[in-house]
Formats: sequence, C-alpha cells, structure tokens
Amino acid sequence: MAESAGLQFVSSYAFEAMQKVDVVRLAALSDPELRLLLPCLVRMALCAPADQSQSWAQDKKLILRLLSGVEAVNSIVALLSVDFHALEQDARKEQQLRHKAGGSNGESILVTQLQHGLTLEFEHSDPLRRLRLTLSELLSIMNKVADSNGEFFLKSSELFESPVYLEEVADVLCILQAELPSLLPIVDVAEALLHVRNGDWFMCLLVANVPDSFSEVCRGLIKNGERQDEESVGGRRRTEALRQLCQMNPSQALNIRAMVVEECHLPGLGVALTLDYKPDTPDEAVSPLVSYVSGLLLGTNSKVRTWFSMFIRNGQQRKRESSSVLWQMRRQLLLELVAILPRSRSTHVPNDANMEDGGGSGYSGLREEHVVKASALLRLYCALMGIAGLRPTDEEAEQLLQLMTSRPPATPAGVRFVSLSFCKLLAFPTLVSTPEQEQLMVMWLSWMIKEEEYFESAAGVSASFGEMLLLVAMYFHSNQLSSIIELVCSTLGMKIAIKPSSLSKMKTIFTQEIFTEQVVTAHAVRVAVTNNLSANITGFLPIHCIYQLLRSRAFTKHKVSIKDWIYRQLCETTTPIHTQLIPLIDAYINSILTPASKANPEATNQPITEQEILNVFQSSAGGDGSRGGRQRHSITTQLLILYYILSFEENLLASTKQLALMQRKPKSYSAALMDQIPIKYLVTQAQGLQQELGGLHSALLRLLATNYPHLCLVEDWVCEEEVTGTLPLLRRMMLPSNTCRYSQSQLHQAFQKLPSSSPRLMRILEHLTLLSPGDLIPYAEALTASMALLLEPGVPRRLLQTLNKLWMGLNTVMPRRLWVMTVNALQPSAKLLRQQTYTQNDLMVDPLIVLRCDQRVYRCPPLMDIVLHMLNGYLLASKAYLQCHLKETADFDRQNQIVSNVAVPGQPDTPEVTREELKNALLAAQDSAAVQILLEICLPTSEEQLLGATTESLLRSNQGPVPGKSRQGSLPPSARGRVEDGEPEGGLLSDLREVQCLICCLLHQMFIADPNIAKLVHFQGYPQALLPLTVAGIPSIHICLDFIPELLAQPQLEKQIFAIQLLSYLCTQYALPKSLSVARLAISVMGTLLTVLNRAKRFSFFMPTLPCLVAFCQAFPPLYDDVAALLVQVGQVCASDVATRVRDIDPFIARLQSLREKPQEAAALGGGASKLTLPQKAAEELGGADPDVQLCYCIEATFMDIISSTLHGL
Repeated sequence: MAESAGLQFVSSYAFEAMQKVDVVRLAALSDPELRLLLPCLVRMALCAPADQSQSWAQDKKLILRLLSGVEAVNSIVALLSVDFHALEQDARKEQQLRHKAGGSNGESILVTQLQHGLTLEFEHSDPLRRLRLTLSELLSIMNKVADSNGEFFLKSSELFESPVYLEEVADVLCILQAELPSLLPIVDVAEALLHVRNGDWFMCLLVANVPDSFSEVCRGLIKNGERQDEESVGGRRRTEALRQLCQMNPSQALNIRAMVVEECHLPGLGVALTLDYKPDTPDEAVSPLVSYVSGLLLGTNSKVRTWFSMFIRNGQQRKRESSSVLWQMRRQLLLELVAILPRSRSTHVPNDANMEDGGGSGYSGLREEHVVKASALLRLYCALMGIAGLRPTDEEAEQLLQLMTSRPPATPAGVRFVSLSFCKLLAFPTLVSTPEQEQLMVMWLSWMIKEEEYFESAAGVSASFGEMLLLVAMYFHSNQLSSIIELVCSTLGMKIAIKPSSLSKMKTIFTQEIFTEQVVTAHAVRVAVTNNLSANITGFLPIHCIYQLLRSRAFTKHKVSIKDWIYRQLCETTTPIHTQLIPLIDAYINSILTPASKANPEATNQPITEQEILNVFQSSAGGDGSRGGRQRHSITTQLLILYYILSFEENLLASTKQLALMQRKPKSYSAALMDQIPIKYLVTQAQGLQQELGGLHSALLRLLATNYPHLCLVEDWVCEEEVTGTLPLLRRMMLPSNTCRYSQSQLHQAFQKLPSSSPRLMRILEHLTLLSPGDLIPYAEALTASMALLLEPGVPRRLLQTLNKLWMGLNTVMPRRLWVMTVNALQPSAKLLRQQTYTQNDLMVDPLIVLRCDQRVYRCPPLMDIVLHMLNGYLLASKAYLQCHLKETADFDRQNQIVSNVAVPGQPDTPEVTREELKNALLAAQDSAAVQILLEICLPTSEEQLLGATTESLLRSNQGPVPGKSRQGSLPPSARGRVEDGEPEGGLLSDLREVQCLICCLLHQMFIADPNIAKLVHFQGYPQALLPLTVAGIPSIHICLDFIPELLAQPQLEKQIFAIQLLSYLCTQYALPKSLSVARLAISVMGTLLTVLNRAKRFSFFMPTLPCLVAFCQAFPPLYDDVAALLVQVGQVCASDVATRVRDIDPFIARLQSLREKPQEAAALGGGASKLTLPQKAAEELGGADPDVQLCYCIEATFMDIISSTLHGL
C-alpha cells in the first residue's frame, strides 16, 4: 500500500516489548514509537489489573512514570472516561436501523447534525463525539463489507485519510475495539480496514495494542483472502497488510506462511514472507526460498502444487513489474544462481546488457561447497519450468546453461549434479538455442564420456552418470523416446510433460556426433560389471545399458560377444535381487534363439557353456558336488542360472517351428547337466527368500510346473510343510552342537548287521530325523543302498517307518537323484549277478521299471509308499519327456517332409498328427498298464487266501453285510453264507490291507487328474474280485457312471458282464439319481440280451449278472417290479427250454409268479429256507447235466435274496 509509505509502523522491537510487557524495553523506545502504543499502555495503567503481585506494581509505576511526560495521554484518558455501555446500545440500535433501511446511510443514531466534514467535526468534537464519529464510520464500512459478497471495494473516508488526525483516529479505534470487543471483533475490524486508505497502518497499530490477537487476525485475513492474490487490488492490499504484520512480528512469519499453504490462499504472500525471512543461522547449502518453492512444487500435495503453479502461470501473463512478488522471486533465484557459478563462467551480475561471449571459454570447476546448492537450484528450475510452466528469460536461460555445463568435483554430490544437468538438458532442449551454446553442450557431453570412469572410482559410487549417458544413447538409437522421458522424470524426481518431438535435436547430436551404435556396443562390453549387484544399489547401472542393447539386438548386429559379461554379472549378484536381472536373462535368451534379421540367421549370441554352469553349482547342496566345501557362488547366482537354463529350454521348444524354417537347431543342454543341478533344493531355498527374490520364485515355479511336473507334486508341498514346520524346527533346536554324531560308514555297518543291530540302527535313524533335509544329503546313498535289507523277516516296523520319514525328507531337496538310487536299490535280489543300473533317462522313458522291484516290497507298506510316490512322479515325468521330445523333433521332421514332398498336397500335416496320436496312445497304455499292475498287486496271494484274506473285507467294513454281494456264480447258499460270515485271520489290520489303501489313494489321484485313465482301465476290465475294493477304496470311481452306458453297448459279452457287476457295487456305494437311471438302463439291456442270446451265451451272461439285481433292488426299491418282471421272463425262457427235454419236476413258473405277487408270504414260511431245499437238491443233481436248470434255480435264489434283503432293510 503506497499511501502509507511515509507513516511510521510499529517496529519488531516495540512489538516484542508489548508482547512480553517488558517495561525496560518500553522505556527505551523513542517518543514516536511510544506514541503508537499509548492506547494499550494507558488502559494498562488505569484499569484494575488481575496480577496483584509486587513486581507488577513496580512495573506499573514505571509505566505511569513513562506516560507522565506524554501530552497525548490526557486525550486517551478522556476517551476512556466515556460511558461505553450507552455507546454500545446506540451502536446496536443504529445497526438495526441500517439493517431495516437496507444499508442506506440516511439516518444515524450515533452521529446527528453533521455541519461540516468528518475531519472538521472530529477536530471540534469532545471525546464522546469522537468515539461516535469513528464508530459510525467503522460500522458503515463493516456493513458494506458484509454486503459486498467478496467483491473488493476501496471506500474513500476522510476520517481515515487525513494525515493530521491519523494518530488521534488510531487512538479512538484502539479504545473502541478494546472496550467494545463483542460489537467490534478484531478480525472483522481488520477486514474492514483493508478497504480504506492507510488500512495496513491502522491494522498494525490495532494489533500492536492487542498483541495477543496477532495469530487470530492473520488467520482471519488469510481465510478470507483470494486464491491468487496478485490478480486483484484487494489481494495485493491483503498481501501487503499481512506482510507488514509479519515484519512487525518476524518470529511468526513462518507460521503465517504455513497458514497460507494450508489454506491455499495468497501464494504471493508466502513468497514475500520467504523473501523477507532472514534466518539467524543461514543454511549455506540451500536458501529458504529454494527450499520453500521446491517443497510446494515437488511435495506430495497435488492441491498445493496446482495452486502454486497457477500463481506462476498467471504472474507471467502480466507485464514485468518490479513490485510483483513473482519477479522479485525470479530476481532472487537468479542472484543465487549467479553467486555459485564459477568465476570464469559468470563475469557480470544479472540485468546487464548481454552475456559475454567469452564467458563460456573457461572451465574452472564448480566449488565443492556449492554443488548441493547447485543441484537444488537445478531441480527447482526444472519444477518451475516443467510443472509450473515458467518461461525463462534469455538471461535466465543463459545462466542456467552455464551452470548445467559447469564441471563439479568428483564426489557423490558431483555425480548427482552431472546427472541432473544432463536430464535437464534432455527435458528442456530449448535452453540450447545458438550454435555457440550447442557447441558448449557437445564439449560438456564429451567431457562426461571422458571423465565418467574417473568420477565413478573417485566418488566411490556404483551408479555413475556414464551408464545413464550410455542408456540414453541406446534409447536414441532404438528410437525409444518414451523410455528417455521416463528416465529423465525418474532422475529428476518429478513428472514433466516432455514432447518426444522436442528431442529430435538431441537425438541427432547423440546418434551422429557423440555415440554411434558401434561405439555404444564396443563401449558397453568393456564396462565393468557391478560387484554384489542387488536392489539396494539404485541409479543407472551397466545392466540397464546391456539390457537395452540386447533388446535392440545391437550386439549381434555388430558381432560383439556379450555372453562373458552377462555370465560375470550373474555371478556377481546378491539379495535382494535387482529388478533388471530377470528381464536381462529373458532378452539374452531371445537374442540366442532369434536372429537379428532374416537375412542373417547366424547373427545370434552364444549361450552360456555347460562347464560354466557346472562351475556355479560345483559346491551346491543337493547336487553331486560335496556339501562340505564353501560355496563359491551365492544362492542368488545359482537361482538365476537355474532360471536361465529352464527358460532357455522352454523358449527353445516354443521356437522350434521358426528355427526349423530357418534350418537352425540350437543345441539344448544335456540331460547329464540337468541331473547335476539340484533343482528342487534350490527352489526350496528360494521359497524361504521370496521377499528378497521378487518374482524369481514364482517364475521358477511356473517353469517347473511346465518342464518338471514330477517336482511339483502336491504331496511334496504338503510333506515340505511337515519337514520345515514349527515342530521339526523346535526338535532341531534341541540338538547338541555336534550334530554329526554318526558317520555314513556307521550307518552302513548297522544296516549290514540286521536284524541283530536293530536297536543301534534305530538310534541312528532317530537321530537323523532331527537333522534338516539339507543336512541329510550325505547320508542319502547309505540309506538307499541298504534299503533292500529291511525286507528281511524280523525287521521292526518302526525301522521301516523311520526310513520312510527320512526318505520323504530327502525327497524335498534331491528327489531325482534319490529316486534313481532307490529304484536301483530295490531291484529283485535274484538278478544281482545280472542286475542293471538304471539312469534317470531310462526311468522317464519307461516308468514301469519302478514296479519291477523285489516282490516283497508289495507287502511292505512303508516301502510301497515310496515306490508309489516314485511311480506317480515318473509317470508325470514321462509325459513331459515325451512332449518335449515330440516338440524337439516334430518341426524339423515336418520341415524335411515339406522339402521332400513339395509336389504332394496335404502330405506335410499327416506325420505330425500321427506322432501326436502315437504319443497319446503310448501315454494311455503306460498309465493303464501301471493301474492294472497295481490292481493285480491288490489281489491276495495263494498264501494270503489260505489265511482268509478277501478283497470284500474293505467293503464290508465300511457298509456292513450286503446280501447277495458274495453270491457270485452258482455257489450253494450254505457255502455263500460261510464266505460272507468269514473274516481274515488277525482282523482287518494287515500289510495287504495297508498296501491296498495306499494303491487306492494313488488311483484316486490318477483318476481325478485324468478321467480318461479310469475309462480306459474299466473298458479293459480287471478281476471281478477287485470290484468291492476299488468301489469302496477309490472315491473318484463314481465317474464310471458316466461311461457305463457306453460299456454296456460294447459287443463283447465279458465287458457287458463287467459293466453290470461294477454298476451293482456303485449303486450300493452311491445311491444317486444318476445311478438309478443307469441301473434302469442295465435292466433294460439284460432284458434285450435275453431275446438275442443263444442257450450257451445266456447261461454265461445271466449266471454272474443275476446276483447283481439284488444290489439294484437294495439300493433302489422302486426297481423291484422291473427286476421281478425280468426274473420271471428269464425263468420262462429257461423253463420252456427245459420242458422240451425233461419233465419239469417242480411247478417252477408258478412259484416265481407267487414270489413276485406275494413276497412276504413266501418269506414268512421258515424265512424262505424250506422252500429252497428241494430246488437246491435238484440243482445239485442236475447241475452237471443242464445249464438251464442251474439258471432256473439261480433265478429263484436271486428272488429269495431280494425278498430277504428287502425285509432286512425294513
């Protein structure tokens, strides 16, 4: 406010004295300064104090003595003598009057009969009238402010403008506000004073006389302020008033600035307060202005950023004004920039005519103490230009370019400064406008290339600006301008809108003058790898450059070998894994398999050799190498190499078609190499390091599931939880320090002396269970080699179970090697002289080798569990092996077929289809053979049959006795009853029973994994004696209901019989609506077959299937009528055949009709037993003579079984 420029404001010294009521300081004030504070001091001296202490009494005397010599005190005392209560009532009446009159000033209760102007009236009035005049004028302004709806106005008030009476008016104003605080809230008074001339001066006096109200007044002014203060007169007046208040109380200036940012009002005030702020201990690194503006533009609050950016944009649209806060800020920033420039760079201060042309000829370095400040200034100018849209003047642009191309010392801060300067050049290429400036930039970039190695070594940092320079050059060569923009934004730490078209000049300079593509590749391969590369090393590293060059195929294009560099970098890695490593490996694999161009198919990179891979795993746990030696390479390196191998093999298979078209066949890694890599152990280690490995663990699991499904068995994951859980950990914590108490030789000797050494062997094995799976690896060979010795009689079951537990633990870390050793160890002892040693490849080609073991294993449940686990794994491995083999050879064979049969249309497709079908047929035969062998194992041997073991015991134990289930064939009822009531000697707990349960569990999993196996096996058929076992022991066998109709439709009588027998057990086990419909179909098929089968086939079909009708009726009573009709129909056919040859000795048909119509009466006669006596004898007498007679009496027996089962159910 220029109108108050000549007035004396309250000094900060005086305000502090008033705040603290420091009488000594007040006494030191000059008369003009003291005059401004008289209203408060007079009230302080006259009013009764709340503080009655002696010290305040002394201070009050000093204040009275101080006031006694001031003449103006008398007029203030007279003002305080007025009746303020009456004055307040009149003022409120006037407010009401004005409210009713709509704000017009026609009538006034406070002031009447004004004969002269306000100034003259004020001069001639007594104290009361002075108070009334001032109060009336102030209320008028406050009412107008309230009615203005935020629109600023400047009221011309003679009373507040007359320089003669300003002090008297100020006294009256201060007294009025102090005595009438409810009528005149100080915030509202301060708001009203903004609308009169000299308002800031009056406001400062008012606040100085009520110092406690400083924060309240400032917050009120800020809240009511404009969002952009420099846009309006009102905003500028408000900013100036608050600035004067803060100069009066500088200690609160930063708090007021914080209020400005919090409210997002008056941005110019925030800048102005920062410019006015003079810290007690100035920060040599970064100035307050740079810190403040950087915080606004680079902070996390987007609302504040937008608000301040609008201030910058709007400020540039007006003409340059020296009074503008924005231009004051720019001037101050330019002064700070020039102050830190090297002297040979800046030879004049800003605002001189022109920059000297020779200013850029010198290259003295930037001083070390200025580097951090220079970096902060660069980031600030980037934010001002990129976020706030600041358009630099020619002078600012020239000085910025001089600063950016200066040469800092070789320190970490210097490396950071060069990186920021380089990115600012890329972000704002318009700073380089003249040929001289362009030459200056090229020289500076050349200096960067030359000095980057020295900077990296001298500064002691891993990520230097050299990698960034190389990376940008590669991006320019591959035209990845968006990547350059991302790089610039991430380095500067801010999101800047950069147009790709603006980089055209820089692209030309880079690709043609500084970094040609050949120079880039040659330079990149010589860059040293980053030692101990991890995610903790930030910035731009050589790996970023190599990755981009691999993607652009620059190495293969210019025939530069990069294999050794990548191998060295992979060997120099540690956790947490760097995010660029996996993309680097993927790009490297792609460059090995895919040529850079079709014209030159040989332009590919070389893969890592097998020997180099073996070197990485030489001392790895779980491999063939010794575990005792110290690992040369970290687990991170081993996992990355494993990822490389698995990914390479997968991509090689996926690219076979393209490679075949180009007549290229890169060599895959040998099976011998894969056997020496501890894949499962490494993946298990990776599982515990998932947080540090990023996405590597999940990528490895994906590759394993595709290429090594036998290493991803669900049972293995569950077993791992048991091995690595809390309980095993607690058990291992109890181990003594000497964990290797027993050696492998001691373990081997204990095995050889079985069974006498059972207690000692048990102690050794129990101790081994306390070791972790990794520590068990040295004992693996001794455990597996002597496994066959446990099959001898007299070996305790606990030994077998403990061995099983140890084997499962080892299976979590070295499954493939363990399986091969176990298969070889369990071969039949009779073949020892000509025993064959199988390899991993043999077992994947023919998984059934696993089942060619010692027959005693089939009745040893702990070892059978191991065999079944291996069988399941090798069946999966065989599928993956054959699929891989098919892919490896099919496309090349097909390509040769195309070349040799060019003239034959449609011929090339035939071989591949045939190969696929052959592979599927082989896998199906393999799986079904395994299932059939396992089912055969479930059958009791002749010795077990003598002991009374049957496969029906499992079904009976689950469901209780089932009438008719054991009545197969033509056994007499008494014999059938004995078999039904019998149980194996020793109960249900037997080795056979346990083995049957293990096999049923595996078959259940196989049927779920591939339902087609279940269909194939049941179409092949198996012994009917196994049906009770399979139906009760394999939960997923209910899927057979889907294909039994198809099985019934087969022409072979044996398959139809098997289908009906299977269905009878399924109906009893799964009494479902679907079972009912299939049972109806089966009864219908039996009726149809009755009409087409001849006499011999009828006997062969109905003798084994008629007892199945009992199960149908038991499961589904509604089928009784259909079954009875079928039995009568079969009986009629058989009886008619018998009647043609012999006389019917019994009224057979009449009995059947009676049984059908009155089943309960027939059953009541002796429970049905007496009625069966004569038919049985007749059947026994005639059985050898006539099959139809046997069938007739079998029908009658079936009828009786149905009736008895129905009554039993009731």
